[in-house]
Amino acid sequence: MTRAPYDRRPVADPTDLGIDPSALEALFGRVQQDVDAGRLPSCQLALARDGQVAVWRAFGNGPVESRYVIFSATKAVVAGAVWVLIGEGSLDVSRTVASLIPEFAANDKDAITVEQVMLHTSGFPRAPFGALDWDDRERRLARFSKWRCNWEPGTRYEYHPTSAHWVLAEIIERLTGGDFRAFIRERILDPLGLAGLQVGVPIAEQGDINDLVLTGEATPPDVLEAAIGIREVPLTDVTPDALMSFNQPEVRAVGVPGGGGVSTAVDLALYYQALLADPIGIWKPEVLADATANVRNHLPDWMGTPANRSLGLIIAGDDGKAGARGMGHTVSARAFGHNGAGGQIAWADPATGLSFCYLTNGLDQDELRQWRRTTGIGSRAANCVIA
Repeated sequence: MTRAPYDRRPVADPTDLGIDPSALEALFGRVQQDVDAGRLPSCQLALARDGQVAVWRAFGNGPVESRYVIFSATKAVVAGAVWVLIGEGSLDVSRTVASLIPEFAANDKDAITVEQVMLHTSGFPRAPFGALDWDDRERRLARFSKWRCNWEPGTRYEYHPTSAHWVLAEIIERLTGGDFRAFIRERILDPLGLAGLQVGVPIAEQGDINDLVLTGEATPPDVLEAAIGIREVPLTDVTPDALMSFNQPEVRAVGVPGGGGVSTAVDLALYYQALLADPIGIWKPEVLADATANVRNHLPDWMGTPANRSLGLIIAGDDGKAGARGMGHTVSARAFGHNGAGGQIAWADPATGLSFCYLTNGLDQDELRQWRRTTGIGSRAANCVIA
């Protein structure tokens, strides 16, 4: 399929799609203040509704047609490929990973199910995997065989930043006999016309990706404790060095399945429009309905917040903790999405038909400020629909 130039995406009049101009200006103002203050070099946002783009705007020094590393927002796209396989009958998530990848079974991992991997309850949240090992089959299988579990699978929730999705990528390849990146492109992104959204970008096609920039300093322990009751954020493999590695052309080319996708804000917002309505029938309706609404993981995270995870997404929920789940305070309980490191935001709300994406290349190391930014921007975006 020939890709349409993603820098020529038509944008409708926002008011024709029920977008409140004053609320939109409030959203723009909140986004602009971080650029004006020098906290972020650039960012981009998009709002879509009824399958159409209502807003696509850039702030700072990144052109509107440029792209950003979307980090863990990639997970929703990889999950979309898994949903295709479920709908075709190729994959039952109750199966063990070892039944599909025998090499994975070593070190007592033989009982871990695909569902547990997708729900981040499988017990290997910080299992090491170098991105450049992926295309060497022997090295990646050796990695899988060496991993060990930190707890009994299914009994605890801890976010797996990258490890779980390496497993999902391998499952996709085992079941399809091809490259997981090509499967995502051919079965989802090309049919939807999302040329700006890629998992794995050849080096020759990376010229429009905004380089990542570290900004700010870590939140002082006293400030963090006063705000959320702890003096430091738990250590994960999402370190500044790990995030900055996505400036390397070779890493971008791999398409790390847990966090290495790139996109414009508009293409990711339109992907979420497809999850709301699936206009061309990419997914079986019952599979998509389950993935976007059925909470399978209620276990608490390190802050005590229930995970509210479906097979690949996070559901806002009606417990008043949608903000803690990265969607702001004003979405409906049915909203679903998956944000990414560095403050990337991506969600859709079935109650309003709105989808929203905000991307930045500024990696603000002040965790508290970044969380508050995400909440403020997400809340203002949801407010943009005319009541």
